[in-house]
Amino acid sequence: MVTSFLSAAFLLFFSGLIFLSIRRAGKARRSLPPGPNGLPVIGNVADMPSEKEWLTFAEWGRKWGGIVYVSLLGQPMIILNDSEIMDEFHKKSAIYSDRPVLQMGGELVGYSDTLVLLRYGERFRNYRKFIARFIEPISQHYPIIERESRKFLKRTLRKQEDVLGHLRMLMGGIIMQLTYGYEVQDSDPKGDPFINLIEHANSNFNKASTPGVFLVDVFPSLRFLPEWLPGMGFKKLARDWKKDTDAMVQVPYEYTKSQIRSGSTVRSFVSAGLQQDTKESVDLDFMASSLYGGGSDTTVSAEYAFILAMVLNPDVQKKAQAEIDSIVGTDRLPALNDRETLPYINAVVTEVLRWNSVAPTGVPHVASEDSQINGYFVPKGTIIIANLWQMLHNPETYPEPFDFDPERYIPAPGKETQPDPRKISFGFGRRVCPGQTLAEASLFACIAMSLAVFDFEKATDENGAPITPVHENTSGTISYPKPFKCVIKPRSPKSISLIQDIED
Repeated sequence: MVTSFLSAAFLLFFSGLIFLSIRRAGKARRSLPPGPNGLPVIGNVADMPSEKEWLTFAEWGRKWGGIVYVSLLGQPMIILNDSEIMDEFHKKSAIYSDRPVLQMGGELVGYSDTLVLLRYGERFRNYRKFIARFIEPISQHYPIIERESRKFLKRTLRKQEDVLGHLRMLMGGIIMQLTYGYEVQDSDPKGDPFINLIEHANSNFNKASTPGVFLVDVFPSLRFLPEWLPGMGFKKLARDWKKDTDAMVQVPYEYTKSQIRSGSTVRSFVSAGLQQDTKESVDLDFMASSLYGGGSDTTVSAEYAFILAMVLNPDVQKKAQAEIDSIVGTDRLPALNDRETLPYINAVVTEVLRWNSVAPTGVPHVASEDSQINGYFVPKGTIIIANLWQMLHNPETYPEPFDFDPERYIPAPGKETQPDPRKISFGFGRRVCPGQTLAEASLFACIAMSLAVFDFEKATDENGAPITPVHENTSGTISYPKPFKCVIKPRSPKSISLIQDIED
């Protein structure tokens, strides 16, 4: 009985796919962008990579050009490998700013109401407006960014082995204070409970949204089949992860509400929104969770990559430190108001964002209507993936793209500076990251203060030989440099004194 039911269901499903394939074939296949040949019905499903998809997409770009077309069970997909072509999509952003429906990460795990997966429309515009209104001008948040950055230095001096954990506390501390008026706690050896809660939920999302991992993203109808059937284990996993998502959204939000009731709240995104109590603030809980989800992982990945870059490029490190010593001096830590006087440090920040792509393929967009781009037909409903990694490592744009070279952006007589990668790394169209200025300010503060007081060096093995780490990234929506060993040393006794004078 069950077997007959499933056979009939899949027969109906594939019949529908064949019908869609025939219908789409009538839309002039020749006008679609080039790409790998697919198989009947399933299209290019077997061609899709299971990890580090940006490398496969880049290879397709070298073979078929800057815009590549594939079909997945009748679902059209376009992959952009060229920044100039991406600019064309940017110019028509009104029709390329929707999101696809992600069954596992969005509908089942619950991220469909957060900014990253929210469908394009009035609600999305309201989210962005509300967030941008709070973040800007970024200078109002300098004190919190600098205070948490100084705490990072103190934690690192105390225990350098957990530098990645300290970076998570750094960004968590900044965003939790700005969003909820909550100050992270150092006293618990297991870490701050709110940070752990949110990081856990974000880790679930990173896994749930990785292309090709869950069959329900390919066959949405699987959502409605009984859980006891073989292959339905994703349903229990989704329920468990949905509980984590709900806690991420509601627990810190309720904390701020309780602080308001007790009269002990500080100004934050949530407290300001609750006091307005307008129609715009109806989704305040999901807006707040979007701030953390969109800003923490990405910035931590960039900060971790900065440390790796310094270990691998001691000459860059020395030049950056020399600029700080000459402009800021050694009697105080750099501040965000020093940004305009530290061009080389700014170039280091920019090169970190290019060299280590924190979201190699971004988050997919969807075309909301038929259109033409670069002479090619883009059908309504096409998923659009921007291979940001390839654009940021294109040797025609950035010669020797795997070298870490801040000099790319320093003007000099007779030298042409290379394009600013920040125009690519923060997304495109109406989905450009609304927290870009916060991310850049946080990254600058971490980099400048760290270089002022620390040297980052290669670790050594049991024989005293230096261990040269490799810049290799993890798979996932947000990509990190794979863990590496290094040694972090104070630059001088004065550096130690500056750190020890930091208030807890």
